[in-house]
Amino acid sequence: MNFVQKAGKAIVIGGSMAGLMAARVLSSYYEEVLLIDKDEFPQHPADRNGAPHGFHPHRFTQRGKMITEQLFPGYEEDLVALGSPSSLHKTVHMMNQYGTVEAPYQRNDRKFSRAVLERVIRSGVRKIPNVQLLEEHDVIGLHTSRNHTAVTGIHVRQRETGMKHDYMADLVVDASGRASKLTQWLKEFGYDVPSPDRMKAAIGYSTRRYHVPAHMKHLIEKWDVINIMGQPAQGTFTGVFSFIENEVAEMLLYRPGGHYPPTNPEDFEREVAKLPSPLIGEILSELEPITPPKGFRVPELYRHHYDQMDKWPDRLLVLGDAYCIYDPIFGQGMTVAAIEADLLDTMLQERQNRSEPHFEQRVLRAFQEKAITPAWWLNCAADMQWDGVEYEAGSEPLKGIAFGSRYMNLILREGTANHNFKLFGLYWGVNSLFLPLHELFQPQMVKSVLESSEEGKQLLADLLREDELSLEEVLIKLIPS
Repeated sequence: MNFVQKAGKAIVIGGSMAGLMAARVLSSYYEEVLLIDKDEFPQHPADRNGAPHGFHPHRFTQRGKMITEQLFPGYEEDLVALGSPSSLHKTVHMMNQYGTVEAPYQRNDRKFSRAVLERVIRSGVRKIPNVQLLEEHDVIGLHTSRNHTAVTGIHVRQRETGMKHDYMADLVVDASGRASKLTQWLKEFGYDVPSPDRMKAAIGYSTRRYHVPAHMKHLIEKWDVINIMGQPAQGTFTGVFSFIENEVAEMLLYRPGGHYPPTNPEDFEREVAKLPSPLIGEILSELEPITPPKGFRVPELYRHHYDQMDKWPDRLLVLGDAYCIYDPIFGQGMTVAAIEADLLDTMLQERQNRSEPHFEQRVLRAFQEKAITPAWWLNCAADMQWDGVEYEAGSEPLKGIAFGSRYMNLILREGTANHNFKLFGLYWGVNSLFLPLHELFQPQMVKSVLESSEEGKQLLADLLREDELSLEEVLIKLIPS
């Protein structure tokens, strides 16, 4: 980071990954940063009430890892010290309706539980001299200027005593996740808040953990992940098997559309055995269950449009799940939060302590355009193939999803069935947000993919029949830039 003169105080609401990353960025620009959370932070790796999805699998994509390493250099060494294994050269087994791809993993990534990752990143934040963590406090409102045009602080309540207090600040960042009350607060101050987009996905996932006995530890050296993708046409569960720290394996069952995977141990194991491949079931039969299956349900995903508001209070930002939430199966949430933190860092550097009218609005638009929209569009293209998933547009219709779903499936088929590893890699590079959408939607690539099959040729003909536009013009209309 370039040297800047620190000034003022910033407050971050929420101590999960988005809040921790935001606090780290703000510590380079503000004299004092206060991070407030409703939980008591555990002294050792443990799940928190404020992160009810914490028990389930978490993993950084390559882009998320790169940004986190910039913010917290050496954080993976701390993961290693807590028992996190490496993925390097271990086998990735990906099975979908078109076949199976199996290959060694090429990067030295670390695998972890959410509890271990949070512990490491939170420890990194605690070491920053100008950051203070305030635990077990609920933020019950925003403090604003008299005409509500600027946020000047927050109202908090101590959980144990009920005592209330105000903290004043030059910037307030809402990173409180799904529990955010920001829309309600803004409306109370007289702001016109657009309706969010909602995908009523009725997602269910169940996870069980297993101990790997000594005579089976060779499995940890062999496998990175076994992913048996669910098939929307058949309504089958997705099954994902992997390892976390300290010789523990985790098994996930997942499906959108309201047909939830079981949490009863016998039913859970029975569904694993019914997956299209017996590979995971055979491995689990040799392991020792250490937890019952735990479920988590996501009734709907949402995307707020704070970026579209005509008026927005100065000194207020929002990021992470408080802005938009994603289908957890794609592992994009922490990466989007990292991208937003990186964008905030860049834009604060560009501002360099000078006043800029409507700076916060510009940041929110950058978050939406460069981080949220691509992930949201990809989520919708995948999940809206499932029966029982419905979409409710907020301020604007969602474009290109029907085409996007069919096209992405054709790419997956070509990459899998014909072992086109370049295309397969592009598919996952875009889905993991490491590559921009246009890497898969360049006109020449789209034309090449569609012309390689009868289904694709028909899709191309239908596409070009619309408004008699060129392929490039159609893609500009349908695909987020």
